[in-house]
Amino acid sequence: MAQPKDPIAEDAKPDSGRSDGAQIRWQEAGRALRHRNFQLFFSGQLISLTGTWMQTVAQSWLVYRLTGSGLLLGAVGFASQIPVFLVAPIGGITADRGNRQRIVIGTQVASMILALILAALTLTHKITIPQIFVLAALLGVVNAFDIPGRQAFLVDMVGREDLMNAIALNSSMFNGARVIGPAVAGVLVARLGEGWCFFANGVSYIAVIIGLALMKVHAPAKASPHSSPVEHIKEGFQFVSRTAPIRALLVLLGLVSVTGMPYVVLMPIFADKILRNGGQEFASLIGSHDLGAVRLGILMGAAGVGALLGALTLAARSGVKGLGRWVAVCCAGFGISMILFAFSTSFWLSVFLLLPVGYFVMLQMAASNTLIQVMVPDALRGRAMAVYSMMFMGMAPVGSILGGALSDRVGAPWTVAIGGLVTVLGAWWFNLQLPKIRVEARRLIIAQAGGEPAEEMSTPVLED
Repeated sequence: MAQPKDPIAEDAKPDSGRSDGAQIRWQEAGRALRHRNFQLFFSGQLISLTGTWMQTVAQSWLVYRLTGSGLLLGAVGFASQIPVFLVAPIGGITADRGNRQRIVIGTQVASMILALILAALTLTHKITIPQIFVLAALLGVVNAFDIPGRQAFLVDMVGREDLMNAIALNSSMFNGARVIGPAVAGVLVARLGEGWCFFANGVSYIAVIIGLALMKVHAPAKASPHSSPVEHIKEGFQFVSRTAPIRALLVLLGLVSVTGMPYVVLMPIFADKILRNGGQEFASLIGSHDLGAVRLGILMGAAGVGALLGALTLAARSGVKGLGRWVAVCCAGFGISMILFAFSTSFWLSVFLLLPVGYFVMLQMAASNTLIQVMVPDALRGRAMAVYSMMFMGMAPVGSILGGALSDRVGAPWTVAIGGLVTVLGAWWFNLQLPKIRVEARRLIIAQAGGEPAEEMSTPVLED
């Protein structure tokens, strides 16, 4: 019996003398776009996410301008993301029991309303830090339903055969917006103020709402609405906790979210106080005197460029073979890049170092998402993605508040460097787990792809 491919082992060696192979892979990178529903989703989300990144950067700068505190920067990050950790299980079961298309439309409408309220308060100069905290927390509640619903909705739009490509293109879209949004935000904040960034974000949701409304998707609920929601939530947690490959991926994801991702929250400090020797040329070009806001936009945009390249790298792949090794390598690369960035005092060197920071972290996140989605049954997809969102976004607020507090004591550079070191140690731990989880990962992927049932597969057949 032929052995199935090892989904979580090292990649096979590239074919020699076949330069056309790479060209074919890149041509296949957009194959999920052949689905009309995904075309509508992609175009609308690209506009909306650009506005989201504009608001993210502008809100950070607004908090920093009003308070000058790294601790409060971290606290606002905590307020915006802790609801994901607390409420995502409810969002996950909602995605499995309800109509995912309607759920995502509802979350986009709610996000638009919150953005417009923030814009009105800021433009009328009535905005206060407590109001920012409340609006950030409410947006976090919305995201607790949006993230699992949107991630689970991808398979309804494209089917299993193009799911990996849809995940990669979704990440590409997210990070394409991450390139454009901060750059535009830097200009708008410097020229017009934060309020217009919030208003632009609110208006941008119209595009994605229209796209979602035009979709024709037949996707009945995966979980029975007549069963106990509590039992369904418990079932999702039990599946994740007893499935070693998914558990290992999520533990590493949570570790990176807590120790690595706070660098984003601390970026205004780097832009304003540490990297003061650059950005003047760009500021002069756009006629701005607010160098800090301009530098922040450039720094965030550089990380976005790297993340976009990482997502496109995954989109060019046609299978999941080797992604486990990629997760370990990218996690280590992210940590090392952060350490180098932390101790750079040159603005343009720091911009360059943020390219691999964004590249590696996005490739790790997207590869982890892909592996989890191809191993999880459809009936549990929303709940599994809820746990994914808890680790990816829900753990980040813990890192935000700890990072903000630590930066006030030891400084932002040392805080980022310590996070990078812990991330490298996490990559080392995950690499040690790979030999133990490959067999189960292969069995799960075959089962979900319609092969032999997972419980009937014998381990010797799956050995390397």
